[in-house]
Amino acid sequence: MKRYLSSFIVTASIVFASMMPTSVGAINVFQNCPDGGAAGGTGGTSAGGGSGAANSSGDLCGAAVQDDFPTMMKTVISIILFILGIIAVLMIVIGGVRYTTSNGESQQIKSAKDTIMYSVIGLIVAIMAYAIVGFVIDSFI
Repeated sequence: MKRYLSSFIVTASIVFASMMPTSVGAINVFQNCPDGGAAGGTGGTSAGGGSGAANSSGDLCGAAVQDDFPTMMKTVISIILFILGIIAVLMIVIGGVRYTTSNGESQQIKSAKDTIMYSVIGLIVAIMAYAIVGFVIDSFI
């Protein structure tokens, strides 16, 4: 058991270390604004002046943000599919480690093969669900 736990910790640390960015910087969300980065123009303090960085209408750079339901749902589903993909790949790696460390014991080999098979099946089901939801959103909304 201790050997499996140490293998899992090493594998998880390698996977997470490879996913970490090498450098982290600030994201300029106002880079496409016509005035070069100031949100909403100038002023912002008076009622008749510019819109300022945070205004009540929820716009960015003076243009209204279009957050409609289908776009929002596609974004949420894409994030969930990404997380499921990471989990499936981790489970496939864990199944592979269990398979290689089974020492020829048939019960451990069967368990490792089942882990890999169920991970692949889960990934296929997640991709099919993504396709079905995308079709429903595009055709009915």
